[in-house]
Amino acid sequence: MTMVRELVMPKLGLTMTEGVLAEWRVSPGQPFRSGDVLLVVETDKIASEVEADSDGVLIETTIPAGETVAVGTPIARWSADGAGAAPAPEPAETPAAKAAPIPAPTPGAANARPLPAPVRSNGERILSTPLARRRAEGLGVDLAAVTGSGPRGRIKVADVEAAAQTRPTPQPAPQPEPQAPKIETPAGERSKPTTLQATVARRLTAAKRDVPHFYLAAEAEVTELAALRDRLNADTESGLQRISMTHLVLAAVGRALAVMPEMDRVWDDEAPGGAILALGRGDIGMAVDTPRGLVAPVLRGAAALPLDRLAEEAAALTRRARDGRLTEEDFQGGAVTVSNAGMHNVTYMTSIINPGQSSILGVGSVRSVFRPDAAGAPVLKRELGLVLSADHRLFDGVTALAFLNRIIAGLERPFRLLRAP
Repeated sequence: MTMVRELVMPKLGLTMTEGVLAEWRVSPGQPFRSGDVLLVVETDKIASEVEADSDGVLIETTIPAGETVAVGTPIARWSADGAGAAPAPEPAETPAAKAAPIPAPTPGAANARPLPAPVRSNGERILSTPLARRRAEGLGVDLAAVTGSGPRGRIKVADVEAAAQTRPTPQPAPQPEPQAPKIETPAGERSKPTTLQATVARRLTAAKRDVPHFYLAAEAEVTELAALRDRLNADTESGLQRISMTHLVLAAVGRALAVMPEMDRVWDDEAPGGAILALGRGDIGMAVDTPRGLVAPVLRGAAALPLDRLAEEAAALTRRARDGRLTEEDFQGGAVTVSNAGMHNVTYMTSIINPGQSSILGVGSVRSVFRPDAAGAPVLKRELGLVLSADHRLFDGVTALAFLNRIIAGLERPFRLLRAP
């Protein structure tokens, strides 16, 4: 006999304790096959599609979309052959049945329905328990004005009741001033962003708003660097990973990070009044363009990796990102990210610091330009535009510029990148 099984909130990373059940992709009663996406789980770092590992039928969902759920909590029931699935719809009502009086609801039944997770005016989800949302609806309390006392500011029933008692007496609204007629603008076609797009938009908006960015731009002369890359890639008999400009920039950033470990720090907003967290592991984020959007997984210990090993691990991380096989652990750590847009014909790129990090290096395209030599004669050079975005809470201009100049020195003396860090 086939048993009905529970589907629980998966643990997508070693540090994950809870996640937002962002979206159900399968409805109750709907069959699915192994590899089908059942749901989307969103954490602070990533939105992940959870796939079925066998065929089956979804019987019911016990947690609605939008809820924050602890790892291991049952969120649905399913079976391999549909046993226990919802029965077929009842036949149409007879006239007599339609005339039957509707029974009165039992006490509390109206409040038992799940309420959607509320959001603020800027689209940010308000953390609150289901019971708190039902109590707020009954008391007419706006959750956006309530301060939560639970973990991560989650609003509990006691918070709602306290807010209801201290709520000021509403004053009559002033009469609106006469306004000029509003000019209607043509409405464009609207579409709902994917869960990943919404996550990226929310996190980068918060980073740009809350992190005091400053920017340093410079050029690196990369004629020797490009020649070195071409020589390494011409050695096809070695069987080693081909070297890209991104790999060389990652290596240069890693060498600079090893010399200046003070750049491997981040600002911790969770601590009261803020705190400075020294990471010291030499991890570097790497922006990757994927079919689902731009992501920035972390290359572990990049500052200590030889160039060939760095290229292999970076290439493997890129493949996993484009195949949609990244986990939450792939986004943990790292103080700096490299974002290379050089393949898109851009001279400079000024990037937004990834949430939880303290700097990001935007890399442009290699340009051929004439520069004067010591005698004033024009010499053709190949230059790479770099823009370092840094967190002013942690770094001043002198420190960040020293870091950028060390990166440039590594790119301009590329044979140093072949030596062990």
